[in-house]
Amino acid sequence: MARARRAGRGGGRIGGGGSLPSVRLEADHARRARSDGARKRAGRRWPRRCARRPTRSEVGDEEAEAPPAGSCSPPLPALSPRGDSDRDDEDGPTLTCGSSAEAAPLEVKPEQMDPSELDGDARKTNKPKYSKFTQQELPACKPLLTPGIVITAFLLIAFLFIPIGVVTLNASLQVVELAERYDMSCVHTDDKIGFIQNSKIDKTCTLNFTVHKHMKSPIHVYYQIGNFYQNHRRYVKSRSDKQLRYKNAAHLTKECYPEDNAHGAPIVPCGLVAWSFFNDTYTVKVNGETIEVNKKGIAWKSDKNNKFGSDIYPSNFQKGGLIGGAKLNESIPLSEQEDLIVWMRTAALPTFRKLYGRIEKDIMANDTITVVIQNNYNTYSIGGSKSVVLSTASWIGGRNNFIGIAYLTIGGLCLSLALGFIVVLYMVKPRTLGDPLYMSWNRDE
Repeated sequence: MARARRAGRGGGRIGGGGSLPSVRLEADHARRARSDGARKRAGRRWPRRCARRPTRSEVGDEEAEAPPAGSCSPPLPALSPRGDSDRDDEDGPTLTCGSSAEAAPLEVKPEQMDPSELDGDARKTNKPKYSKFTQQELPACKPLLTPGIVITAFLLIAFLFIPIGVVTLNASLQVVELAERYDMSCVHTDDKIGFIQNSKIDKTCTLNFTVHKHMKSPIHVYYQIGNFYQNHRRYVKSRSDKQLRYKNAAHLTKECYPEDNAHGAPIVPCGLVAWSFFNDTYTVKVNGETIEVNKKGIAWKSDKNNKFGSDIYPSNFQKGGLIGGAKLNESIPLSEQEDLIVWMRTAALPTFRKLYGRIEKDIMANDTITVVIQNNYNTYSIGGSKSVVLSTASWIGGRNNFIGIAYLTIGGLCLSLALGFIVVLYMVKPRTLGDPLYMSWNRDE
């Protein structure tokens, strides 16, 4: 008898058929595994204590129709012809627990909820708040660019730009400007660097101009320097704005190296910008009569009032081993030395003009202007150039033909395009807008 029982059990294991309880146990394990997988995919939308009702594809029809009492009973989804459910397995079914007559609501803990359903401080997301701005639903103008609208726009631009260009160009042409380069003509030797560095040589130079058109006052006198990079980073930073503004900041010369101290005392104003101050001088004569060049009011008021102190006086300036440019009057405060203020406003381009002064007198046509120059500034070491410029001004400033030419060019181009569209679209090849007969499938081959 014992041998028969052992044989029976052994046969059950080896034969692979197995007993009925073992088959049911394996089926129950498979259902639990599928239920756990569905619960994880659905984001745990039902409590673990409730068992999910299996579908017809998982068990037979008879077993699926009778759910156990007190278990979760979702409605069975419709089956496709293949026998599969039409629902999306990712979402999972909706479950209710209790009797069929009255389903009691389940209390779901936050850790069992879908992360996208959490709000408040439970979970912070990067999803922006809804607004018409973030969703790009703000009212907007979306014009239909028909040929008529395009032609009208081009004509409006042309009729606006062409008059502006004519007026601007005419104002620029009214400016009378006389300019002459003198750095080469004022040195009559090959060793130009040695000539300019020798303080014992007389460097007086004379330029003559003949006025061809009446010059109305005020007449601006400029000096123009070429190939001088005032916009170099180390050059621009070599200054102390606090020292220029405040009396108790004379020792703040850290940014001014190498022109920071001389003979153990700070230099005021310090830095390479002030050290390289332009020191050529001009004396203007009209028909042999000397005319005063006014140097008052040539600097910006904002620079005078906000950047240079009225109680700051030059000290220890240009007393080092190498002289860079002009010297300053130590009895005049920096806010009153406007030629220095003009120089300290650095230029953005390597060729620039700076205002030297103004002539407050008209100069008639055919008059002769003589400019006596003290050629002291060294541009020869850097391959630069120097010029003197006498110019009047109009409501747009000095002479600048580019603005007027640019307006005329754009206006003329728009007018040409408008006329071209009118000729092509309304005379040569007229067509109805939106006519379906012009579609490729409606054309006659």
